[in-house]
Amino acid sequence: MTTILVTGFEPFGGEEVNPSWQAAELLAAEPPAGLGVTAVQLSCVFGTSLEELRAAVAAHSPDLVLCLGQAGGRAELTVERVAINVDDARIPDNAGREPVDEPVVPGGPAAYFSTLPLKACVAASRAAGVPASVSQTAGTFVCNHVFYGLAHLIATERPALRGGFAHVPFAPAQVAAAGAAGAGKPSMAVPDMAAGLRAMLTAAATTTRDLRESGGATH
Repeated sequence: MTTILVTGFEPFGGEEVNPSWQAAELLAAEPPAGLGVTAVQLSCVFGTSLEELRAAVAAHSPDLVLCLGQAGGRAELTVERVAINVDDARIPDNAGREPVDEPVVPGGPAAYFSTLPLKACVAASRAAGVPASVSQTAGTFVCNHVFYGLAHLIATERPALRGGFAHVPFAPAQVAAAGAAGAGKPSMAVPDMAAGLRAMLTAAATTTRDLRESGGATH
């Protein structure tokens, strides 16, 4: 059985929930057929999150890792193409850290590409009725920090491991209340997120050669 580690983040930025963790929990509770899924929550803290990720990989020895994060304002599941070697925080993390133009890994490559079949994952989610697309940026906050850290771990220590990152939208509760951080922004029900991600995990576990179709952007 293919074993998969899925991570999500604790709430941050004053939010009471983080749908990335809620979706991860659902994936572990109801994994895709034939796949074993373990969910681990990461701190929304620079440095600490990578220590937790490394410990989870060591503890569970997965075949595949999918890290999840919240991208408030996006309307669909977005699978990230590239992680960049920079921490540049617009807001403090949950420990009050706010690095500016610092490397995730000093001396590391400028960037890493995901080792997941991005377009197959997007196609699988869409076939399951859940909107999805390839994203060209994971930002420069803790999501990109974790994505880069995962990619660096794979490149330098675990070449047989495959992994990547996907963002989820706000959950409906985060946009419903007047004055909420997500008020007026797109949202997606967490069970729908899980359905799309479940399809993505199946595609990632069974696809060795990605689809050749457009997933780019003009800006």
